[in-house]
Amino acid sequence: MKTKLIGLIVVLAAIAAAVIYVTVGRKTQVTALNGYVGGEKIGFLEDQEVQDILRKDYHLSLEYSKAGSLDMVAADKEGKDFLWPSSQTALEYYKSEVGKPVRSETVFNTPIVIYTRKAVSDALQKEGTVYVQDGIYYVDLAKLIKLVEDGTSWKSIGLPQLYGNVTVSSTDPVKSNSGNMFAGLLANTLAGGVATESNVDQYLPEIKQIFEKSGYMESSSADIFSEFLKMGIGSKPLVVGYESQLLEFSVEQPDIWKQVKDDIVMMYPVPTVWSSHVWIAMDDQAAGAVDALQDSTIQELAWKKHGFRTAVSGGSADNTAFPDIAVAPQVNQVGQMPNYKTMKKIIDALSR
Repeated sequence: MKTKLIGLIVVLAAIAAAVIYVTVGRKTQVTALNGYVGGEKIGFLEDQEVQDILRKDYHLSLEYSKAGSLDMVAADKEGKDFLWPSSQTALEYYKSEVGKPVRSETVFNTPIVIYTRKAVSDALQKEGTVYVQDGIYYVDLAKLIKLVEDGTSWKSIGLPQLYGNVTVSSTDPVKSNSGNMFAGLLANTLAGGVATESNVDQYLPEIKQIFEKSGYMESSSADIFSEFLKMGIGSKPLVVGYESQLLEFSVEQPDIWKQVKDDIVMMYPVPTVWSSHVWIAMDDQAAGAVDALQDSTIQELAWKKHGFRTAVSGGSADNTAFPDIAVAPQVNQVGQMPNYKTMKKIIDALSR
């Protein structure tokens, strides 16, 4: 009898252990989501602190392939759970081409800026296109466009060391978000307000000409920013990018940043536009990841280590996080991007 009782206890203990193992295993199993992301968010996704929080608290891991914001919408989405482009335009493009996603929500924001070197910003300041207010650099976009359209030489504005005429380099607006948003900015500036489907046709030749003057265009915002940093003043004197890129670089590469911080200048176009990094969930599992990415600690890391303005940083920026960079506390002179139908006209014109 005693032997049978012991045997029963052993069996029950084994069953209990199995139940606990299965239950705990289910709770701690990590779900891997796969998708396309813009290159400017790779630093954030590779952040070990971010990965640890996602795994430990939300049982998630994010696997990704880099793609331009518009390219990813048109790409093969077999086996993909999410897209993470950098604009609402990409979301509207997705809705037009694919349909309504399971869930979509903006996780980060960052303004479009123009990067340059000190010699260039000084020359443009003397010329009247750039101005400094409270230590922050701003560029009058209408005046800059005129310099480009007029074929103004670098030499004529006091930069004989630079070859050719004033141009602004961006990513390919047909493939990548920063270039696409710059195209929208150009349309708005030429229209004297937000460009619309009814008035944008008259500005399409000018927009196309401005991009053609810039020459070869990268398809990734991360790639063009890297080239700007590595190639020096002569390669790309003026480059369209995201505010977050320089802020993240200063944190991730502090030694290199110390060497170049007195030469690199971040200028806010007047007006500029917000780049909204919107999460597009294509299944229920990816839909739940939005809540994880909006975790307060993850959002704080996104600002302090990667330069994305979030619900934690709000519309205002805590400048103390980046003491060596002239970061605008608030970005007030911001316009709305043209709607999707207007941007489609621009994209179609630039594709030809």
